[in-house]
Amino acid sequence: MHFIILDLEWNNAYSKKHKCFINEIIEIGAVMLDSNLKTVDSFSLFIKAQLGKKLHSRVKELTNITNEDINTGIPFSKAMSIFRKWANKEDCVVLTWGDTDIRVLIENFHYFNGITVIPFLKKYLNLQKYTQVLLDLSNSEQVGLQAAAELIGIDVDGYSLHRALGDSYLAADIFRKVYNQKTIKSYVCICNDNFYHRLLFKARAITDINSPLIDKKEMRCICDKCGGKTERITDWRIIGHSFRAAFYCKNCERKLRFTVKFKEFYDRVDVRSAVRPLIEKQDLQNPENSEQQSFDDKLIQSE
Repeated sequence: MHFIILDLEWNNAYSKKHKCFINEIIEIGAVMLDSNLKTVDSFSLFIKAQLGKKLHSRVKELTNITNEDINTGIPFSKAMSIFRKWANKEDCVVLTWGDTDIRVLIENFHYFNGITVIPFLKKYLNLQKYTQVLLDLSNSEQVGLQAAAELIGIDVDGYSLHRALGDSYLAADIFRKVYNQKTIKSYVCICNDNFYHRLLFKARAITDINSPLIDKKEMRCICDKCGGKTERITDWRIIGHSFRAAFYCKNCERKLRFTVKFKEFYDRVDVRSAVRPLIEKQDLQNPENSEQQSFDDKLIQSE
């Protein structure tokens, strides 16, 4: 088995053809490891800019890539053909730090080649997810490449950070640290139709109160003071993709504002809710002017 640790750099560019912005890949870097996790080869290539002829200042500052670099690189389709030949190994697993690079690759293949699959991708491992599991870190917050390296004692000073090949080398060293032969197979994905459907599924807020995806139990408001049941006293309203209503707690003799948000992912529905005292009656009529609104806005905006 071989492992290819892949990293991309890209520039957000406007497509006149599709009248939208896409993340145009400008550099690809990769490190190939054998079954003993020894480095056997590396790959680095600038990709010629076809949409954004000039780099955003933030990209230039972060990567030190120049406009000359992207204007003298190899066009995307040819570059991917070269990479495919380089990565052509039997029983090969491609790894990236998080799945964003894979999504960007699909976006570029779709734009430049008219396909929505990655030809060289047969088996895939999300190294970020795998690392967080092995380090027993919460999946609620994604850990960056540099932060993960520091957590496991890797000095990042010797790497060219924010460059495709440099980040690939760093990710490869992290992989060596967390690699577990017994557990890794369960985290390797076969890149079939289900893999792409899951990857490309766009999460969305559920705003239809009659949706079968909504668990009605999650719309019950429990008093934050006494922990008792409450009675809903207003109709549900949609505020910022969330459901909101006023409730009354008989035990505490006070009104509460309850906000709940349902978000559909490919294989689950996430629920976030908040309950706070309804201080004044006018808050229900004009919530934009209340401190409570500020709290609920934070709930609505948090993802």
